[in-house]
Amino acid sequence: MSTERHFIEVSGIQVEVVRKSIKNLHLGVYPPEGRVRVATPLSMDDEAVRLAVVSRLGWIRRKQQEFREQARQSEREMVTGETHYVWGQRYRLEVIEQWWRQHVELGPGKKLRLCIHPGADRERRLRVLNRWYREELRKRIPKLIRKWEPKLGVKVSDWRVKRMRTRWGTCNPEAGRIWINLELAKKPPQCLEYIVVHEMAHLIERTHNYRFQRTLDQAMPRWKIYRELLQREPLAHEEWIY
Repeated sequence: MSTERHFIEVSGIQVEVVRKSIKNLHLGVYPPEGRVRVATPLSMDDEAVRLAVVSRLGWIRRKQQEFREQARQSEREMVTGETHYVWGQRYRLEVIEQWWRQHVELGPGKKLRLCIHPGADRERRLRVLNRWYREELRKRIPKLIRKWEPKLGVKVSDWRVKRMRTRWGTCNPEAGRIWINLELAKKPPQCLEYIVVHEMAHLIERTHNYRFQRTLDQAMPRWKIYRELLQREPLAHEEWIY
């Protein structure tokens, strides 16, 4: 797909303009600072983009204010007593140093137990925790795909989990592949299901146009509620998520 990218300024707001081989303009505002991005057809000039942004200025400024006010965790030090999230629930981290198997488990009293080799630094502890988050997602994603394939009438040929700084998920319609953000293991289960369905819907329509939204409306009538729930969830220190 042909793509070109540059920036313009509209009413004091820097706008990223991405021209693609698409039919309709799509305007988005993204956390954490309210970055504005416009995806537009190759034939649309900057003046038309400016007019589109000006017509949505009120909405853009409201979204930017919401993102500035959104709760954000401080950087995790991976020490006992810290708060960590699992499926939308708060847990207190309990670091247990031991020489045998390194693993993570949920304990009574909302404890998240990290069993780690003595002397392991923050990065090592974080890798073990993220490996556990990944396995949690791998337990749930296949069931969700099997549930929604017949509902949407699509087939997912491959799915993967990775950390992404700017997206909750991505889809490659040609390959039938979807990617899911590792951070979703920290969010309520409805958020994961919404993102899985969202990316699967891109196997029907690659853009966020009327057809795409109609597909979500018909398959998952409460999808906007789940999207709002995801947007209200605390962001990790380093997250840049739309």
